[in-house]
Formats: sequence, C-alpha cells, structure tokens
Amino acid sequence: MSEQPLVLVVDDEPHITELVGLYLKRAGYRVHAVGDGAAALQAAASLHPDALVLDIMLPKLDGLEVCRRLRAAGDPVPVLMLTARDDDYDKILGLELGADDYLTKPFNPRELVARVKALLRRRDRFNATATAHPLHLGNTLIDPAAREVRVDGKTVPLRAQEFELLWVLAQHRGMVLTREQLLRLAWGYDYVGQTRTVDVHVAQLRRKLTGSDLRIETVVGVGYKLVF
Repeated sequence: MSEQPLVLVVDDEPHITELVGLYLKRAGYRVHAVGDGAAALQAAASLHPDALVLDIMLPKLDGLEVCRRLRAAGDPVPVLMLTARDDDYDKILGLELGADDYLTKPFNPRELVARVKALLRRRDRFNATATAHPLHLGNTLIDPAAREVRVDGKTVPLRAQEFELLWVLAQHRGMVLTREQLLRLAWGYDYVGQTRTVDVHVAQLRRKLTGSDLRIETVVGVGYKLVF
C-alpha cells in the first residue's frame, strides 16, 4: 500500500497549524508543521513533501522568500499560500514567485483541504492533456504535450497553473465560463469557495500574452471568455 501524501504546513500561529493539520489528517494526509521560513526550507529539502501550505508572514524568512528560493532551486512542490491581507499585491507577487494558489485568512478549513487535493491532482490533469493536439489560434501556438505557448514563434513563460487556465479557455474559446467553472476545469476543485484566484491568474495571463492575437474578455457578472 502506497504511503499517503505528505503536506508541509508552515505558519507561526500554533492554532492555525493545529486546525489545518487536523483537517488534513482527517482527509487522509500526513502532516508536518513548522513555524518559520528557515525551518520550512530545511523541511522541504529533507522531507520532500507532496504539497506545501505556506503563510506569507513568517519569522526569519517570509513565505514569499521561501517560495522564491524553492523555485530557484528547481523544487516543483505545489504551494498554497496563505495571506492575511485581502489585496492583490501579496497575491500577485506570490504567484509571480511560483505559488500555485492562495487563500486569504480567515479561511474555511474544508476549502483549504479541497485546494490541497486539487493541487495534488494536478499531475493527473497534466497526463490527461499531454495527449491532446496543439492548438494554433492566430499567431499563438498552445502545445499541451510540451506545455508550451508560443507567440509569433517566441516562447511565453507560463507557470503550470497559468497554462492549465489558458488551455481550458482555449478549448472553450468563444464561450463564457464562470469563475466556478474555471476552478473546476482548470484547478480541479470539487469545492468552490473563494474565486478571486481566477481573477489574479487571468490578470497574469493577460500581461504575459501581450502581443498575442488571443484576448481574455471579462463578461461582467458572469466570468471570462477567450477570443481571437
């Protein structure tokens, strides 16, 4: 029998690590908790966790720096970032540094578990899309096997979740998808709570696709659609 996935929880508030650990263990995961950024890097290097729940505000090294160092070292561990501030600065910076998703405190523990589950299912979604054929849309090539996007022949560096979102939008081009639909299709969520993650990823995609014929349009009160 294979060992259950290990989730590294990093927060300097004991009641948070206890609560998160309780819900993750109930969901069948192993949990290791630490309280500062330096310990997080040590634990990630020695334990090789399957997912990381990472608070931004930490002693010694903050969560943003922990994420940056993990990605600089080539560690692909899925990262769910926790932020106490409900503004886009921390969220966008965290995503730019390599976080896969975020939750704003206070959060519903069931939603946190659902998001961790979704991150751990990401590998299965990668394998499913790898057999699909590339899409040529205007001056843009989306290749699911290579997980590459090219605009006028030049590679556009997208993170894993950004590619997933673009691929889903491209497959449903011209159709309006709600944030909830995008969370299910691109993130694999079976529990929908905060949907702001979609908005932040769309903003990132728009910035990175400058020069592409593709446009992600906002349909006010509904969601997004890809047109070209």
